[in-house]
Amino acid sequence: MRNLIVANWKMNPQTLADAKKNLNEIKKGIKKIKKTKVVVCPPFLYLLLLSGAKQGNVLLGAQNCFFEEKGAFTGEISALMLYDLKIGYVILGHSERRKYFKETDKIINKKIKMAIGARLKIIFCIGETAEERDNGKKSDVLEKQLREGLSGISKDQVKKIAIAYEPVWSIGTGNNCSVDETMSSVLYIRKIAADIYNRQTADNIKILYGGSVKSENSGLYIKEARANGLLVGGASLKAEEFVKIVKSAE
Repeated sequence: MRNLIVANWKMNPQTLADAKKNLNEIKKGIKKIKKTKVVVCPPFLYLLLLSGAKQGNVLLGAQNCFFEEKGAFTGEISALMLYDLKIGYVILGHSERRKYFKETDKIINKKIKMAIGARLKIIFCIGETAEERDNGKKSDVLEKQLREGLSGISKDQVKKIAIAYEPVWSIGTGNNCSVDETMSSVLYIRKIAADIYNRQTADNIKILYGGSVKSENSGLYIKEARANGLLVGGASLKAEEFVKIVKSAE
């Protein structure tokens, strides 16, 4: 199974020139990468302007999409529009979408189904808040998000989905999740997936880790915590640092 490293640029950088520069430096830095698939997810505005250029061994992804094909939904982007731009991946269920835009598990499930219908591959994010973790509700939260997010998704369809475990309390805080706790979470997610589908299907699902990832710890999540890749936020905006992270997965 090839590792999957995803760069989530969020609402950054502030100029197209910086976006192009960062992407070009990443492309140059990972030319010899063979065992790892790399996906960069810039803001929607830059996707259109970057999608026409040959990206070498870097694939482009989107940070979100809507759950309808078309219509009077001001400000939204459909999965079919992304597919038309030859965008292969989309991040769905990110904790910031859940927090700031009040996306529920049911809404995320509808988005996943729409993205699958548009032949996109999905990075499906789940994770607990600090309060949920402190109150011993982590397992319940992960199971609920998994079961509701994957509701109605078949064994064949789930092959298009990578699950990103992103403990909300660690995102952007510098307080990354320990290797042991991450491994425990990865194994638990796989256990729930096996209950939803079967063991063989669960074993073939990519499970990524996301949360204050940096080059100093990135390799440990793959080599010791049994993650199949990483969802990288702030560190992906620094090409040199992101290239180190990608190489650590090799």
